[in-house]
Amino acid sequence: MAVQLPHSFSERMKDLLGREYEAFAETYGEIPHTGVRVNTLKIPVEALRRIMPFGIEPIPWCPTGFYTPEGARPGKHPYYHAGLYYIQEPSAMAPVELLGVLPGDRVLDLCAAPGGKSTQIAAKLQGRGMLVSNDLHSERTKALAKNLELCGARNAVVLNESPERIAAAFPGFFDRILIDAPCSGEGMFRKDEDMVRQWDESTPAKYAGMQREILQAAARALKPGGTLVYSTCTFSPEENEGGITEFLAGHPQFSVVPVGGTGSFAPGFQPLPDTARLWPHKVKGEGHFIAVLRQEATAGENTAGTRSGDPSLPAAPRREIGGRTAVPRKDKTPESRVDNRSGRSSGRNGSRGRSVAVTSVGDIMAAYAEFTREQLGWQPEGFPILFGEHLYMSPLSREALDGLKTVRPGWYMGQVRNGRFIPGHPLATALAPHESRRSVTLAGEGAEAVSYLKGETLSIPSDRLRLAPGAAPKGYVLVCIDEYSVGWAKWQDGILKNEYPAGWRWT
Repeated sequence: MAVQLPHSFSERMKDLLGREYEAFAETYGEIPHTGVRVNTLKIPVEALRRIMPFGIEPIPWCPTGFYTPEGARPGKHPYYHAGLYYIQEPSAMAPVELLGVLPGDRVLDLCAAPGGKSTQIAAKLQGRGMLVSNDLHSERTKALAKNLELCGARNAVVLNESPERIAAAFPGFFDRILIDAPCSGEGMFRKDEDMVRQWDESTPAKYAGMQREILQAAARALKPGGTLVYSTCTFSPEENEGGITEFLAGHPQFSVVPVGGTGSFAPGFQPLPDTARLWPHKVKGEGHFIAVLRQEATAGENTAGTRSGDPSLPAAPRREIGGRTAVPRKDKTPESRVDNRSGRSSGRNGSRGRSVAVTSVGDIMAAYAEFTREQLGWQPEGFPILFGEHLYMSPLSREALDGLKTVRPGWYMGQVRNGRFIPGHPLATALAPHESRRSVTLAGEGAEAVSYLKGETLSIPSDRLRLAPGAAPKGYVLVCIDEYSVGWAKWQDGILKNEYPAGWRWT
């Protein structure tokens, strides 16, 4: 059934597109295109193509992106729960490709929820440098944190802050910044009819002011020589070329990197033809606008990524431990509490709450050190940060996060309970099988994988466990699906006790 477009929207699009309008309008009677993007933190592209249970077709502008056939249900396969791919609208994969992320970069995803573009950035970083993913809406940060956990990101921080406060905390800090700006959503009308119902003639103007403020803040957080990508999923020139033109007039140190008119990308409207537009009647995807901006470098500035010798990002992080809370707050926002299983922190309603450390810092770190020796055989890198008895390894120091509303300060290791270290689920999802001294693999096409994902107990003989030399079978086991980690279990006497979090289970 064709989408019924608002009359005033149709009239404006006729003015913008002229003779192309009829071809554009016909796309609203078509089924939207769907896609997946390979998570190269866990699996190479060609390896996933070999094991994918349905046919996939390459997306031209994203080397890790593929169209999925109509009727495919990629979210209902164990490989999705193993984090091997992210389900993403094809056009939405373009902005990060144009951001040019390199391993070692410091990257800020300023309007990040639900996390599709953040997981794409994390894969490009390959565990080096850092990603700060932010969203202004606290509820949306829950999905953002979970998606980063699912993809196995080790070097990501999740914030719930205003762009202005981030810019004040990190002036001139980031190599690359992505603004996937909140917008009127006109490019998503075919995919989401709620966007049509919420739209009226005043909607573009409402978002345009907000977008200009976000751009101003991002400019302050970008280092000289850095790259900023601004994208929307709308057609409104007021929210696209108009906002960028105004920004450039006030920021002469920025220039547009030519993108438009190449391959799948159509040129932007005047006066910015070097920006890019994706039109649904020209590509297999929804409507998008993208502008790539570069800030002029100062003399001697390194623009090829963050050097390991940079004093603000040590190659060998110091052992920094917080007190009662490792990310103290200066504002009046309630302090965070941490979900015991997932490690995600969330605001506490009502009276001001506190994460009270029952166990001493020394005891927590001793229990953690014993766990890593016995279970991993190696030491994860990062700045140790504590929320009560919950431990994270962060790419940023405690002081760098001071005063910011921090949802996740880094890679969640786990918590101490009754003197023992309990590993967190995000620790498991970011591990490879060889990084755990005990592991077991379940067949992706077999019943065992689904049973595990449903939270069920399994019978597994000891000879199916993969054990490092000297490791006993009893204890925590990294559970994998076709060699890709999905979570923890505890093995004893032929029984694999399930530790998969209730909120993540197959339904």
